[in-house]
Amino acid sequence: MINGVIRAATEGETINPLVPQWYDIVGSLICFVVILIFFWIYALPRMKKMLDARAEAIEGNIAKADEAQNKAEALLEEYTAQLADARAEAGRIREQARTDGAKIVAEAKDNAAVEAARVTANAQAQIEAERQTALVSLRSEVGSLAIDLASGVVGEVLTEDKKAQAIVDRFLADLEASEKAGTTN
Repeated sequence: MINGVIRAATEGETINPLVPQWYDIVGSLICFVVILIFFWIYALPRMKKMLDARAEAIEGNIAKADEAQNKAEALLEEYTAQLADARAEAGRIREQARTDGAKIVAEAKDNAAVEAARVTANAQAQIEAERQTALVSLRSEVGSLAIDLASGVVGEVLTEDKKAQAIVDRFLADLEASEKAGTTN
């Protein structure tokens, strides 16, 4: 193009530098058509194939992500249901433990009351037995003391006689009767 401008300047023609020459247009057109055919036949199908593969991969990944999200939501719902069941079961176990504890406490109280009653009854029986033993022992000692005193007062030996035993028994009976009369007043 510079050659055309120089020649035009020397020949005296006025050439517009913005309008190309016909051979420049033909050469550019041939280059454009060759590049267009190359892109149309080779580059464009490969790009389309690559873009389709990428789109399929993205769609596959989206589908996988949706599937994973659905699975996660299902697992979350299952976990929540299991957690609710576990909480309900724990509540039932706690309630059962409370009732069992109350039963055990009640049984322990009943057993303690029965044991206390048994110990009290045994103690009462033992006290009564000891009282009877003490009463018999006291009667014999009081009787022998009374006979010894009476023997000293009378001046005779009264220990061998059944009559002396009857006197001692009557004396003790009178003593008990006077004691009972004194406690009731």
